[in-house]
Amino acid sequence: MTTTAPDQTDPTPHRLSTPRALARLIPFAKPVLPRLALGAVSALGASILALMIPLILEEVVRGPIASGSTVLIAWGAAAILGLGLAEALMVWLRRWFVLAPATLMEYDIRQTFYSRLQRLPVAFHDRWQSGQLLSRMMQDISMLRRWIAFGLVLLVVNVLTILVGAALLFRWHWVLGTIFLVTSAPLWYAGYRFEKTYGVLARQSQDQAGDLATSVEESVHGIRVLKAFGRGSHALKKFTRQAETLRETELDKARAVGWIWFWLVLLPDIAFALCLGAGIYLVALGQLGVGELVAFFAMTTILRWPVESIGFLFSFLLDARTATDRIFEVFDEQNPIVDPAEPTTIAAPRGELAFEGVHFRYQDARESERDLLDGVDLVLRPGETMALVGLTGSGKTTLTTLPGRLYDVTAGRVTVDGVDVRDLTLAELRTHVGMAFEDATLFSQTVRENVLLGREDLEPGSEEAERILREALQVAQAHFVDDLPNGVDTVIGEEGLSLSGGQRQRLALARAVAARPSILVLDDPLSALDVDTEALV
Repeated sequence: MTTTAPDQTDPTPHRLSTPRALARLIPFAKPVLPRLALGAVSALGASILALMIPLILEEVVRGPIASGSTVLIAWGAAAILGLGLAEALMVWLRRWFVLAPATLMEYDIRQTFYSRLQRLPVAFHDRWQSGQLLSRMMQDISMLRRWIAFGLVLLVVNVLTILVGAALLFRWHWVLGTIFLVTSAPLWYAGYRFEKTYGVLARQSQDQAGDLATSVEESVHGIRVLKAFGRGSHALKKFTRQAETLRETELDKARAVGWIWFWLVLLPDIAFALCLGAGIYLVALGQLGVGELVAFFAMTTILRWPVESIGFLFSFLLDARTATDRIFEVFDEQNPIVDPAEPTTIAAPRGELAFEGVHFRYQDARESERDLLDGVDLVLRPGETMALVGLTGSGKTTLTTLPGRLYDVTAGRVTVDGVDVRDLTLAELRTHVGMAFEDATLFSQTVRENVLLGREDLEPGSEEAERILREALQVAQAHFVDDLPNGVDTVIGEEGLSLSGGQRQRLALARAVAARPSILVLDDPLSALDVDTEALV
């Protein structure tokens, strides 16, 4: 039943254009737009101040230097120094304005992503690798924060700087401006080629990082099995193979970036050399002044960084687009298990559970396969206990997941006290139906927090909470907790692996009992217990 979601490593992931894909982040940006706008204004101000320096330099060369006035030269130097200091201040303000909004957006996106994971049904988690989800939550969202804090503002401002600077070049002489633009034109084609290549590589890299994270997680969780069967070297070979694949993809990305950087450095140098020769020739003809020529080359020097940065920022843009695509693949997942528009409430729970003509099949089942559950009719009245037995794979565990809506029936209905479980809110339903599974999952918290996980209504440390805790531990025969270093306040570690299998199962059972449901569904939760303890439970 567990498969890899087909869209986790989509070979053609970019269904939207880059602007439209990144525009999906606007709802997260709205609360911080004023500060982001101030950051953009600060960056634009820094660029304007930088572009003013060649204009002042032109006047200094044409006036004070030509006349030999040291006082005016000093004033010109002071003006250029002042512009430089003001530019530095604007750069600092840009970083100050955008850093907090970027981290806030990262926080909001990560919170939304985690909340979405919690709401999506078990069927979704059956299909998706945990490493793919972890890489999206950590790596991709952090990529977006770096893009918003650094790449977005600089890309917009640097493009505007290039356009304004290029327009100013024509102010001094149209021949020089034309040479600069013509020699820069191939950059557009290089950029187009780069997008096609790098976009695919960026997606492959981030998907492969997710696969690598999955392998690491599986190896850590299965370390006992790997050691018991002496398969550590096998796991290492698999990890090494995946790491090598990721390394090759990263090298391909570096080669693509190196290719665009080659043209971004070469073409401006060619333009500079051609403009230098043409400028000297125009000065010799008297069609261009020395001050104008000096200002022209000062401007091309200032434009060098914005032009060269385009390659880096463009790759940054494509990484951010890929990260956005991957994040919204989870956001766009349909969730069929939701609260009804007009929910029903069970005022006085009695604990009657009924299956009426229930059919069920998993999403990845072939059409030729018959339903796993085919026309199940079953009624359990209040106070009754029923044991379900059958062959392995006959659907026993599947049947136990339906009352709590971990999955929804394909046809028919499941009712609690005569009410279809789909007519109850999930929050209310899960106060009526408690579950304990054979695979006991515990969290890296104290025993107390694990057992009382389903009782948000209890005030921590209250007498009632303590009484319910002790009653649940008594029912589950989990007396061993008193022998732990800090009793019920002992942190049991990740997944409770510091405990035996039977101890974990007893705590999981105590958790289900502490929830005080009217219906308790047990999926072989005592399989790891000895016969005597099982009889006591």
